[in-house]
Amino acid sequence: MEFSERQKKIIEIVKQNEPISGDNIAGKLGLTKPTLRSDLAVLTMTGVLDARPKVGYIYSGQKVEPLLFEKLYNQPIEKIIVPPVVIKQSTTLNDAITDLFMYDVGSLYVVEDEAKLLVGVLSRKDLLRSVLNTTNHETPVAVMMTRMPNIITVTQDISILEAGNILMNHQIDSMPVVEKNLPKKVIGKITKTRIMNYFISEGIKVRENNEY
Repeated sequence: MEFSERQKKIIEIVKQNEPISGDNIAGKLGLTKPTLRSDLAVLTMTGVLDARPKVGYIYSGQKVEPLLFEKLYNQPIEKIIVPPVVIKQSTTLNDAITDLFMYDVGSLYVVEDEAKLLVGVLSRKDLLRSVLNTTNHETPVAVMMTRMPNIITVTQDISILEAGNILMNHQIDSMPVVEKNLPKKVIGKITKTRIMNYFISEGIKVRENNEY
């Protein structure tokens, strides 16, 4: 398995400073611990690092088995994508805020009224900025959304590893998943949290199977 450059740096930091806490690893990289959460999850689940409560991370040196890599990373994202929350361009700021909290999501996908094709994305930050900058909460979301083509999208056939790499490289929390033959037709969403939860649940299964 080929780790990212940041993951390689984490491994070296742990080797030289073990045991070391996640906060201290983040400090040495000039980042925050939440930023490294997915990297640390990958390194611990693949057995390269071992996380010990109240002690920190240590280097275990285990190598990733090829079959485990295939199972965890090369699977297409279609098996873990989540349903998108879509709204129309005419939706008001007030209604968008309600939808955001009702569905407990980090972003809303704006589609054309009839064709249902993606035209924009509205994030929590966009909504917060809009609330601070206007008192007219009946303003349509089309005014404040991020528009295509300035939106990163992926198709359902790319690997989980590739999707995670795109999210990390662009420092975003989620991406719309679109039809391969209809690049604006939204069919789902992939998020950092969803990928991390998948790695954790699959890693637990692998560990449990190895114990028997």
